[in-house]
Amino acid sequence: MNLLVVGGGGREHAIIQSLKKNPGVSRIYALPGNGGIAADAECVAINATDIKGIVEFAAKNAIDFAVVAPDDPLVLGCADALQEIGIPVFGPNKNAAIIEGSKVFSKRLMQKYNIPTAAYAVFTDLKEALDYIEDAPIPTVIKADGLALGKGVIIAQTRQEAKNALRSMLEDKVFGDSGSRVIVEEFLTGPEVSVLSFTDGETVIPMISSMDHKRALDGDEGLNTGGMGTIAPNPYYTEAVAKECMETIFLPTIRAMKAEGRPFKGCLYFGLMLTPKGPKVIEYNCRFGDPETQVVLPLLESDLLTVMQAVSAGKLAETEVKWKDAAACCVVMASKGYPTAYEKGFEITLPQLEQDEHVFIAGARLAEDKLVTSGGRVLGAVTVRPALKEAIDASYGLVDRIHFDNAFYRRDIGQRALAAKEDK
Repeated sequence: MNLLVVGGGGREHAIIQSLKKNPGVSRIYALPGNGGIAADAECVAINATDIKGIVEFAAKNAIDFAVVAPDDPLVLGCADALQEIGIPVFGPNKNAAIIEGSKVFSKRLMQKYNIPTAAYAVFTDLKEALDYIEDAPIPTVIKADGLALGKGVIIAQTRQEAKNALRSMLEDKVFGDSGSRVIVEEFLTGPEVSVLSFTDGETVIPMISSMDHKRALDGDEGLNTGGMGTIAPNPYYTEAVAKECMETIFLPTIRAMKAEGRPFKGCLYFGLMLTPKGPKVIEYNCRFGDPETQVVLPLLESDLLTVMQAVSAGKLAETEVKWKDAAACCVVMASKGYPTAYEKGFEITLPQLEQDEHVFIAGARLAEDKLVTSGGRVLGAVTVRPALKEAIDASYGLVDRIHFDNAFYRRDIGQRALAAKEDK
């Protein structure tokens, strides 16, 4: 089989390495891929948002199955365009990807179908929004409606911060059209949980839960990032919580999308807050999370391609999805200065990997056959072990064997999870 994977980050590297395990796979193309992915797939310099270019390439190269991983191409209709030329796809159609493409859509969906989430108000007019903030509870959350590279959410600790955020989105257009509508949302408290799920629009099978670490610095300090590390499973996500989420959030969401004429097929990401009043949805993503994918897929015992094909064909209910009874940890190694300014072009030295060790490359390119840094988040060092503490220790051991100049990483990935386990 010839496979096509759209995207070029650490998430896509993890997906490609899992897909490679299927003995029926003869060739994998990554569009555009990256310097590290080039060791596992044929990288083609076609941007992930170049829908026309992707479709033309797929038609010319006898692609048997495609995986569209990032949010932008999904929201732009990449899955639809590939299906139109007869290629089966893992990833939602454009009309379902709106669940991430518009936060206003997703909030209204949850309100209409009684799916638990934070109270909210929607604004397009700056004056109305500023007036609303005068009496809103503080802290509050300000969200741009559309895609904003994961940066469109601001937690305002004061009324002035909230007003500044509203002005930056509605008046200064810092997120362009994505911020032409904003949501002012109730600030929720409690442990956060990420749950990716396979769904074919009827059946939903949650993957192993995970815990992301968004802040740049130890102790959850510093700027928000795309994610500095993850662990799985998340100790806060107990069997009782999982059952409640299935009944009140997961199945109701899939049924709501179907009822709206937008059946969701692919990976639906549930960003959850376990509040004192029960689990609530913080956000939906229409695709695998990054870096959650990097810890979840190494725990998958079943064949990923088989599961993805079942999702695409609407046969997920007939497909067994098995997981390892183990734990995984991902430590992201970034370029010093991330998430703001950083230097590029430093050679990356990688070690010989042992069993259950993975290095998923996110921001690197090949220069004269050498792998050099080209992004803020450079790679994820991932290990799988029987218990969480062993996985964390092993991942930091792996980090110690990787080198590039100006490397930067958090040293406390997973510590919050270990503390939670001790509390129980």
